[in-house]
Amino acid sequence: MKKILIACLGALLAGCAAESRQGPPPAPVNPQRIVVLTNEGTEAVLALGVKPVGAANSWLGSPWYPHIAEAMEGVEPVGQESAINLEHVAALEPDLILANRQRHDEIRGQLTAIAPTVFSRRLRGDWRINLGLYAESLGLAERGAEVLARYDARVDALAAALGDRLAEEVSVVRFLAGQTRLYQLDSFSGVVLGDLGFRRPANQAVNAFTRTVGRESIPEMDGDRIFYLTFDSGSGDGAAAAERVLTDPLWLGLSAVRAGRVHGVDDGIWNTAGGVLAAQLMLEDIAEIYGVDSALLAAAPPPPEGAVRPSDPSP
Repeated sequence: MKKILIACLGALLAGCAAESRQGPPPAPVNPQRIVVLTNEGTEAVLALGVKPVGAANSWLGSPWYPHIAEAMEGVEPVGQESAINLEHVAALEPDLILANRQRHDEIRGQLTAIAPTVFSRRLRGDWRINLGLYAESLGLAERGAEVLARYDARVDALAAALGDRLAEEVSVVRFLAGQTRLYQLDSFSGVVLGDLGFRRPANQAVNAFTRTVGRESIPEMDGDRIFYLTFDSGSGDGAAAAERVLTDPLWLGLSAVRAGRVHGVDDGIWNTAGGVLAAQLMLEDIAEIYGVDSALLAAAPPPPEGAVRPSDPSP
């Protein structure tokens, strides 16, 4: 079976076959061998209590984010979301693939030739919608609703504890190699902050993903409170970009900086993991930053399976 799949894949890659005009076959009932091709999809299936046989590498980690590494022990990495190793996927003989149109439309034919493939439409702020789709595809729609209900219960508990502090305008700034971005409402962190009810600065209270800015726009990064993230894959370029801004006189003059209301947060949890497990951990971060007793979140329904907060997480 494995040789047949790989041979078929080779023919597709060589351009000798095309995607079926009939469309992909329906998802199987009770699939057992799941391959997930997005980071947020991996978090979704773990939260549903399902361990995939293969998954896209985490954007940070070797090969998994620290907060899912334990749950992902024994899972085969199949390449980055944007560079999936199709032969490796085929060799795992999946009976269901979970993919994303935004990332994988160009390899749709190859994926559906390997196994029935369910495509979520978007990433960015759609992690809740996608979790529902994946749960339905796995025959676990009721469990998916429970996972989201547990998240919503924690949101409600934390929002009640924060009270008037939700009136703060919170700014989210991310540093990458050669770039600085402001994160808006249609982003992972934007959805979680919006669920809690935080206000955002005018340039971030926009139904969009991000806005790339330069040094001259540092004054626009201000808010009543600033959360900043740094993406660095190990080259040091992201950290250097962050250092340039964080030591810039324009940054040091921001009202949030002068008031001591600036917080460096984990990029994997606040952005790149992008799923329900990271959302739960982001709520914990916010509770800690605002001095909310963690027992409040513990009193809400238990979080979904899969996420473990490392005692010494990687930056």
